Amino acid sequence: MRKYFGEIGLIITAIIWGSGFVATAISLENYSPYQSMAVRFLVGALILSIIFYKKLKLIDKDILIKGIILGIILYVAFALQTVGLQFTTPSKNAFLTAVNVVIVPLILFTLFKKQLDKFEITGAFLAIAGVGILSLQLTGTINIGDLLSLLCAFAFAFHIIYTAKFVKSVDPILLTLIQMVTAAFISFTVITLKNEVIMPFESKSFMALLYIGVFSTSIAYLLQTTAQKLLSETKAAIILSTEALWGMIFSVIILSEIITLRMAVGAIFILSAIIISEAKFNPMKILPQRRLKL
Repeated sequence: MRKYFGEIGLIITAIIWGSGFVATAISLENYSPYQSMAVRFLVGALILSIIFYKKLKLIDKDILIKGIILGIILYVAFALQTVGLQFTTPSKNAFLTAVNVVIVPLILFTLFKKQLDKFEITGAFLAIAGVGILSLQLTGTINIGDLLSLLCAFAFAFHIIYTAKFVKSVDPILLTLIQMVTAAFISFTVITLKNEVIMPFESKSFMALLYIGVFSTSIAYLLQTTAQKLLSETKAAIILSTEALWGMIFSVIILSEIITLRMAVGAIFILSAIIISEAKFNPMKILPQRRLKL
């Protein structure tokens, strides 16, 4: 039962994050990307602080420094993602963000000298091909929104790597909480400098912001932290990678976005890259093998 709880928890997390792409797009109809992030992280920080207020006394210098570092990376990642969403569609933004799963081993190989195996190399090439099919125009140029979304994937990849390093020695709940507080502080500093502190009230966009803060930020991160204690990293990565798929599905259902053949092919390449690199899936093993007669 514990195993199934973990799987269900991560599936719900992926669904929430996928729907968050659409909610973000709706919020951007009346709020700037920076206002959207400020509300998102503030709501997340407040909810986590209220629920886990008893843990606040356990914060020390070590977890504070690590949380601030992750909070800065997290803000940069979301800034690139949210601003990129202004110039591209939610489905493309979702799929390009999902590339972080295969960027992670490439960064580990380049910066931390961790060797890649054949599955990771295959996955990396499939990801590059998928991004090209999904994003490149006939002129050979890349839409600015696609580029920002891809840079966002790199930022999230660094966030995954350093989270894995830091969480080994500190409380994951407090680490998440400090991240949210740090990201909220940066967000409000930015909107203050941009004179965007005063926000108009529009019910549809405001409710989308609350949804992002409550579900995509607070609940989703708590679910992920809890569920990953019950499953292997590989299985968790596969389930969470379906966030992109859910993002496209919600875009079609709610925003009536039309999925073209080119987008579908690019999405298949990227998802195949994620599955092969993370699950070590070899399609040749499922084919019937013939014995050679000597």
